[in-house]
Amino acid sequence: MGADQLDKPKDQGIFFNWFFFFWYAASVVASTAIVYVEDNVSWKVGFFICVATNVLALVIFLMGSRFYTNSKPGGSPFTSLARVVVASIRKRKVPIPSTGEYFYHGWECHSVAPSKICRFLNRAAIKSEGDTKPDGCTAKPWRLCSVQEVEDFKSLIRIVPLWSSSFFLGTSIGGQASLSVLQALAMDRHKGPHFQIPAGSILVFVLISTAIFLALLDKFLFPAWKKLTSKSLTPLQRIGVGHVLNALGMSVSALVESKRLKVAKSNNSDQGSNIVPMSVLWLVPQLAIVGIAEAFHYPGQVALYYQEFPTTLKNMATAIISVLVGIAFYLATALIDVVRKTSTWLPGNINKGRLDNVYWVLVVGGVLNFGYYVTCAWFYKYQHLKEVDHSYSPPSDE
Repeated sequence: MGADQLDKPKDQGIFFNWFFFFWYAASVVASTAIVYVEDNVSWKVGFFICVATNVLALVIFLMGSRFYTNSKPGGSPFTSLARVVVASIRKRKVPIPSTGEYFYHGWECHSVAPSKICRFLNRAAIKSEGDTKPDGCTAKPWRLCSVQEVEDFKSLIRIVPLWSSSFFLGTSIGGQASLSVLQALAMDRHKGPHFQIPAGSILVFVLISTAIFLALLDKFLFPAWKKLTSKSLTPLQRIGVGHVLNALGMSVSALVESKRLKVAKSNNSDQGSNIVPMSVLWLVPQLAIVGIAEAFHYPGQVALYYQEFPTTLKNMATAIISVLVGIAFYLATALIDVVRKTSTWLPGNINKGRLDNVYWVLVVGGVLNFGYYVTCAWFYKYQHLKEVDHSYSPPSDE
């Protein structure tokens, strides 16, 4: 809904950047301040704070409701997509004409033939006897679709390969999150005589680095890049940088774990106590790099989907990221389970295992996945030529 209030791709890009900034900043507060209140004051107070902040947010949202630009509901966009599939199957034996006048264009005046990509779907827009009413409306909506509806479906097909490349990206992030907690449990988490960092809270460094870098990107790095190159980073380039940084983060994770294992063996931590005399803060660099990678690829993906999706599906641009993350974290759990069952790298005492090898597997997978992404991006053609700009315009000479 937020991006719907803005018309220019430049402004929409800025919105997505700050949307994720506040998302990650709020997650930092929830993972630190709220958890601290629940642990040291009471769970009731913690839940009361959560309820109060939600009520406050709702009030602020409703106060601005009369200023919002609201799109009129147009029915489920998935119905239109399903109609294209059903209509193309029902007309699978109909020959595809080469000229546009034989296709149904709805209320549009021009008669342009559909694109040649996935030509079998073009049959859904072929006009047959009895498909339309005298006034030009569709008489059989599950047998005839407009050319625009067919092209909308094709636009989704074009972007699926790019979307699929993000599954392993999210899988490596989910895998690192689980493995970093295991590492933290086996490291020195004491900061002073009375404070110990909770193992699960070590992941807050990902959130902090992402939030900080999102602000830096919008205010300094993107403007500096445009000033040097006279071009903005496209969504595809931004996602690509995220892929590279994510693989780098997995490499640092492997190197830190190799050092941790050496310290464990030199102190016989693999024989007695599981705690290695090595500060848990050694995990911060790997988590920070992955956080910076998220600052690139998550907003980049949302901007790409919002820019390239059909009008009826633009509101799914943020939702599709949640779907991706959910599936990827399930895949990460499955990957760790497979590693535990097929190797000795993840025993009960990780000081006796080879957790570093698991990270190297993620590195290799990330490099191969990046190659797949580059291939998909190379062949992908933007459907909307307006790039998402990032709020910088060179000063005029006046």
